[in-house]
Amino acid sequence: MKQILIIEDELDIQELLRTYLEDAGYGTTVAGDGVAALSLFHARPFDLILLDLMLPKIDGFGVCEVIRQQSQIPIIMLTALDSEDQQLKGFGMDIDDYVTKPFSIPVLLEKVRVILRRRGSADEERCLRYRDLSLNLDTREALLEGHPLDLTAREFELLHTFLAAPGRVFTREILLAKLWGYDFYGDERVVDSHIKNLRHKLERDYIETIRGVGYRAAKEDF
Repeated sequence: MKQILIIEDELDIQELLRTYLEDAGYGTTVAGDGVAALSLFHARPFDLILLDLMLPKIDGFGVCEVIRQQSQIPIIMLTALDSEDQQLKGFGMDIDDYVTKPFSIPVLLEKVRVILRRRGSADEERCLRYRDLSLNLDTREALLEGHPLDLTAREFELLHTFLAAPGRVFTREILLAKLWGYDFYGDERVVDSHIKNLRHKLERDYIETIRGVGYRAAKEDF
């Protein structure tokens, strides 16, 4: 049975989601604030998260940022805010979908079904390979020629980003939004510094610099 973590502070919406999801055959666990949500996330495995944006203690963006440092578990964001900026901020943090309140239960259930089916059927969601590199997204382990690499959380996510989209060029701005968060206002050169460190640990240049644009892993090598 697929397990879904519902992170929602409104009791009536909690009960609504729990009832319909369980009727559809899913197991559910509910958290009413950001702190409780992260505690549950770290304590047990889930297959998908429904994440409200306006939460007590830690808001949805803060919860999402912590989770994305450790996992690519599917996240559907639920919110009463429907501004384009809010949606772009969410997608910049790698959420899988975005639902605006009030929402249609049948539509939400279909989104959940499709995301879980895609997740379950795509091996590349769990393990990525490139030349003699392999990346296990469940264990957060990176191997080079079968030997573990000692990567930081952001180095792992950088490598994951490139290997998940071979040939795609990522600008510094996109990488900052995905890995450091939409609200990051620091120096863009932090990206260059992390890529330099990552290249040093890889002991070879698997990440190409596209001058004046950004970085990529070459598609033809996959």
